[in-house]
Amino acid sequence: MSQTRFGRYIGIDYSGAETPTSRLSGLRVFMAVSGGQPTEQNTTTGDGTTSKHMRWNWTRKELAHWLLYQLKDPEPAIVGIDHGFSFPDTYFQRYGLRSWDEFLEDFCKHWPTDQD
Repeated sequence: MSQTRFGRYIGIDYSGAETPTSRLSGLRVFMAVSGGQPTEQNTTTGDGTTSKHMRWNWTRKELAHWLLYQLKDPEPAIVGIDHGFSFPDTYFQRYGLRSWDEFLEDFCKHWPTDQD
């Protein structure tokens, strides 16, 4: 009998669109428990309950809190995030950004995603 390293497998189809509190249809979460099939994880309805009859779109903020909660569980989990972490080269060229630090400063100035 083989043992698996992880008891839970979490896959996230990520979207960085709009604001951290925007409900995004492109933000989806799936989880499989070792040996089981993946199931889509639903967010809460806003009052803290989970709706089995209506699928609410996640917000990035809800997802971050949910993921922190999942990772506090002692059962080991691995998380995969499908996200394009880059801007096109033309963006860097257009704004004269030559380093990662310059990009981060520019990004925080024009795209303050740490705010609701």
